[in-house]
Amino acid sequence: VQLQASGGGLVQAGGSLRLSCSASGSIYSRNVMAWYRQAPGKQRELVASITSGGSTNYADSVKGRFTISRDNRKNTVYLQMNSLNPEDTAVYYCNMKGSNFFGNFEYWGQGTQVTVSS
Repeated sequence: VQLQASGGGLVQAGGSLRLSCSASGSIYSRNVMAWYRQAPGKQRELVASITSGGSTNYADSVKGRFTISRDNRKNTVYLQMNSLNPEDTAVYYCNMKGSNFFGNFEYWGQGTQVTVSS
């Protein structure tokens, strides 16, 4: 399975960006897709996650500003980011994990840079 993230870039504070992550390969339909981020000098942290059934979870720091969604037919997860601030600057990674008959699985995308200028 490969995850391809896109949509990062440079934006001014208060602006918006939309990240996309498409999965390809032998994908087990029941999975959780998520976005993580890692700022320089900091640990990677969970931003938001969404199950194949549509249940979502957000980090407190992004609640009310970010929205995660997915299109199961396209095996794609999105992250709409509004009201961005410089603290959102990081490399954003998409993630897919779950379990199937063969055991647990987890995959990572290559990351996309988001830079928010003040």
